[in-house]
This record gives sequence, structure tokens and C-alpha cells, in this order.
Amino acid sequence: MADAPGTDTIVVIDDDYAMRLSCRKILAKSGYNVEVFENGAQGLEGVARLKPALVVVDLKMPGLSGMEVISRVHEIDPHVTVVVITGYATIDTAVEAMKAGAYDFLPKPFSPDELRIIASRGLERHRLALESQRCELERALMKRRFVTFVSHQLQTPLVAVRQYLEVMNHLGLSRGAGGAEPAAGEWLERCLKRIEEMQALIKDWLTLARVEGDRLSRERTRVDLSAVIRNILATYTPFAAGNSVRLEYRMAQSGCEVAGDPACLNVLLDNLIVNAIKYNKPDGRVVVSAMESRGEVVIAVADTGIGIPAEYRQSLFDEFVRVQGECAKKTAGTGLGLAICRRIVNEMCGAIELESEVGAGSTFRVRLPAWRPEAEEARPADADVAHAD
Repeated sequence: MADAPGTDTIVVIDDDYAMRLSCRKILAKSGYNVEVFENGAQGLEGVARLKPALVVVDLKMPGLSGMEVISRVHEIDPHVTVVVITGYATIDTAVEAMKAGAYDFLPKPFSPDELRIIASRGLERHRLALESQRCELERALMKRRFVTFVSHQLQTPLVAVRQYLEVMNHLGLSRGAGGAEPAAGEWLERCLKRIEEMQALIKDWLTLARVEGDRLSRERTRVDLSAVIRNILATYTPFAAGNSVRLEYRMAQSGCEVAGDPACLNVLLDNLIVNAIKYNKPDGRVVVSAMESRGEVVIAVADTGIGIPAEYRQSLFDEFVRVQGECAKKTAGTGLGLAICRRIVNEMCGAIELESEVGAGSTFRVRLPAWRPEAEEARPADADVAHAD
């Protein structure tokens, strides 16, 4: 059943005065709040202002057509249910309207009961869509809480175990001292390695939970990407040298600033650069570049590594997905790094793309909105308070 009459708002958009009047009277008698508009432009303003549950729109109108109105309505609110009415009903127009995002189709002329029934169905669909959204948000919240709780509970004993093993290793208990087996040294090293991998997984898991919970990317400040990238490259220069990989840096002289969260950007670029080093070849190269293009800052992280087979590229940004192969088996990873990267980029209204050739290397390209002075001015006044939670 739909919500109680009087709690739903319906917008009717039709250039025919008699039709608008008729629809208002019929639907108002059922207890709905009805607002009518004579053209698409006025109707869209009404949708933005009233936030209706249901929009009834005529297909044939001067100015903005009904088809254009449907797509624009869903840009304002994707959950609004749209019902199309028209005096030029054909199968083709009905199919076209459904493809544009309409929920139902009502040919003119129609009886009052037909309009009431279709409105009731549309409002019920809207209610169910909102309920589904609420359930999904609750499920996501429960998941984040579970991940955070379990991860924190795992961290404490792992830290303790690692400390004990490191003390044993340092004291030489694994090297035959005190009657211990010589092989115990190798066992200790393996234990420490596995614990390190588990701690990395927990760290990535918690990071992903914070991104999903919108707790890692709330801040929108002016960030100089050149400084972020230089710091990351400086940090990983010894690691790259140990893997016989050369790091190169190509940055435009200006125009590499974005409006974003410094912590998020650091996590994003750190993941991409570390992956480029880990999955490279001996005597390989990693080139990090950034430049502004058409209002975006484009960051590219290119390597000369093993490349990514075509069958893995579609799912590469999913959680716990790792490319199978000898190199992957030898390289530690959680399968969460690229999933985190995609979530961060999405939160910042950007895009991430991959180009790869097996045996020749891969390039991850990130596009982020460039910083503009008005972006700082438009930042919510309570953003700093929210970030401090």
C-alpha cells in the first residue's frame, strides 16, 4: 500500500489547461497534494523545489519535450517515479518512454479511475524504492560497523604476537640457542611475514570501510598534487631501488591543484605508485605525470611491468580481486588497493581508467576536477566539524 493520502506530492506537467485541471481535481480527491505546470521548464523547477514522489508528464509539449523532461527529472532525483500521458499513444512511443526512464504509460483519453490506479501504483513504487534505499544504507552501515569492530579486535592480538616473535628473533632463540631447532628461524620469519600480510589486509579493510562511510573524503581543500606525488616518490625511492625499478616524475609547471581531501589523495596515489613498483620487471621504470586538461587534472602512473590480461581488467577494481600468475603469487597484496582507489575517485567526482598490454606494462589514469576558487567558497561551513568526528 502507498503511504497515507496527503503525504505524497504529485507534479503534473501538461500544456493543455483542461488536462491539468482535470488531473488536479481527480488526484486531489484522493487526498494527494497536486501541483500543475504548463511546460517542461516550469515543471522541472517545480520538481526541484517540491521533491515530488510522482511526476505525470505529457510527451508532446512545446519547448522541452516529455522525453527531455523525463531524463532531466531523474537528474534532479533518480528516485522520482514518472508516468507518461499522451494523445499519440503507440507501441513505439511507449517503448521509447520506458527506455528514457518512465515507469508507466497512460494514453489519452483516460478515465478518472485509470489515473487514480496508475498514480497509486507509481506512488507505491516510489515508496518501495525509498524503503529499498533505506535498507541498503542500513546494510552498508552494519557492514562498516562490523568491519571496523572486527578489524580493531584483530589488530591488538596481532601486534602482541608480532612483538613476541620479533623479540624471539632478536634474541637468537630461533638460531639454535637454548636447544632450539635451527629450522625455527625460518619458521619465525614465515610467521612474521604472514602477520605483516594480515596487518596490511586489516589496514586496507579499515580504509575501505572509512571511504564507504564517507569518513575519509569529507574535506575539500586546495591540494597541490605535485607536492603529494613528490613526497610519495621520495618515500618509495629505496623500495624501488631494491626492486631495480627507476622512478620518473613529469609534472606540469602549474595547474596541478585539485579540490579534495589530502588524506584520500595520498592513499590513492600511494596505492597506484606502490603497485607500479611491485608489479614491474627488473630494470623497469615507473613514470608519474600530472597535467591540467579541460578543467581536470589528469594523473598518469605508467609502468613497464607484466601488464594485465584482458580477462581481469573488467573486475580489477572489485574487492579482493588479484591478477593470477607467477608474479602475483610472489608479490604480497590484499586485493583491496584498487577497490579503495576507485571509491576515492568516485567520492571526488572523478574517474579512473586503465590501459594495459601484457608483457609491456600498464597505465592507470586518474581524472579529478581541477581546483577553482569558487570550490573553496562553496565548501560547507560545517565541513571542518564533520571531519573532526
